Amino acid sequence: MNAFTFSFTYKLLLPYPKTLLFSPNRKSSYASPQAIPKKSSSTQHNKLKPLKKPLLEPSFLEVFLNACDDFIDTYIDPPRHPFIDPECVLSDNFAPVDELPPTECEVVKGTLPPCLNSAYIRNGPNPQYFPRGPFHFFDGDGMLHSTKISQGKAIFCSRYVKTYKYLVEKKAGYSVIPNVFSDFNNLIALVIRGAMSITRIIIGQFDPSNGFGPANTSLALFGGKLFALYESDIPYAIKLAPNGDIITIGSHNFDENLSINMTAHPKIDPNTNEVFAFRYDPILFPYLTYVRIHPNGVKSHDLPIFSMTRPSFVHDFAITKNYAIFPDIQIEMNLLGLITGGAPVGTNSRKVPRLGVIPRYAIDESEMRWFEVPGFNMMHAINAWEEDNGDTIVVTAPNILSIEHFLKRLDLVHATIEQVKIDLKTGKVSRNLMSKRNLELACINRAYIGKKNKYVRSN
Repeated sequence: MNAFTFSFTYKLLLPYPKTLLFSPNRKSSYASPQAIPKKSSSTQHNKLKPLKKPLLEPSFLEVFLNACDDFIDTYIDPPRHPFIDPECVLSDNFAPVDELPPTECEVVKGTLPPCLNSAYIRNGPNPQYFPRGPFHFFDGDGMLHSTKISQGKAIFCSRYVKTYKYLVEKKAGYSVIPNVFSDFNNLIALVIRGAMSITRIIIGQFDPSNGFGPANTSLALFGGKLFALYESDIPYAIKLAPNGDIITIGSHNFDENLSINMTAHPKIDPNTNEVFAFRYDPILFPYLTYVRIHPNGVKSHDLPIFSMTRPSFVHDFAITKNYAIFPDIQIEMNLLGLITGGAPVGTNSRKVPRLGVIPRYAIDESEMRWFEVPGFNMMHAINAWEEDNGDTIVVTAPNILSIEHFLKRLDLVHATIEQVKIDLKTGKVSRNLMSKRNLELACINRAYIGKKNKYVRSN
């Protein structure tokens, strides 16, 4: 069985789509909450644009491009480091697994209550084809694993999320679309692979406007739909069939109101069912854009955050009753790294990490306040809430130590759990170490998102 260290796990109560989503292991232009637009009458999902008619006979060019791929992977940009060597990355418990159609599981001990009608689903990266060159674990195609329990039986199923990337490469029989984390490790590789990708677009092998994400990071249920998410693409709607099979409905951009991409970690308010999210651009300004989706699945207008002046790697955030909190950490887009033979994403050791606090229903970016928190690099949030009648914000999250190793040597990364308090009146920031143990991807009862939750101190 493939292990998904960075995936998220969920419990789904059936039948679909009248479902309720829990997270026992873990891994919602702004108006007031009363100004809820009418639910869209459209039920169609995005239609993928047809591939362009080839300008040249593609068979010869495809063979030639594949030969170029092999040459690049062997002589120009081979996997020189273990963290991008597929023989190392995709070994042992992380080796790729095949799809498995709905299969009844044998109950080896005890019995399943006949009244139990539910499913457990998880998402994670699992490459469709074994990579020919450099490969990062985060670039694998999204695969969903589900155990559906009903009428005293358990049905297990594993299916790829049928993304545009997956379908294009399934038809071709090999990888076609560039990988975000592993295909551009130096300037020469960037130029050559970029030129090859342009050629593939011209001959009609793929259309980048259809998206290129693998939908491999998380799952979220909102607006009556279950989504597989990846932060560099728009969500993909999926459903669980009565027989336990996992079906990809298609990409979903909220009636063409979601541009480019959305975070894989949206926050759903348990009281209002509103969805708070964001998208970030690692190259083009503004780098961060705040997003809100109404309970009926209709998206509000975007709110660009111009006060984030550097291309910070924003992967997750937190909400409270009245605020959204964004991290601005030391991981940034680093184009200079390509020239010096490094990766396009790097660390800025001179940068002071900070947290940005903005009202949940802000209508202007000027309402964002930034607070410096030296040494605090938050990749994932556990929870946040307000104290002192709303004058204090408390954020609980793992702090990534040895941040310079995060995308390269995950075995050298240590994440301690910290609690950060921000006094909104005085601007004072304090920190409290909750656990020295190496902990990441923690979870809470989702009914407590944005509310104070208990914790047990661990040394």
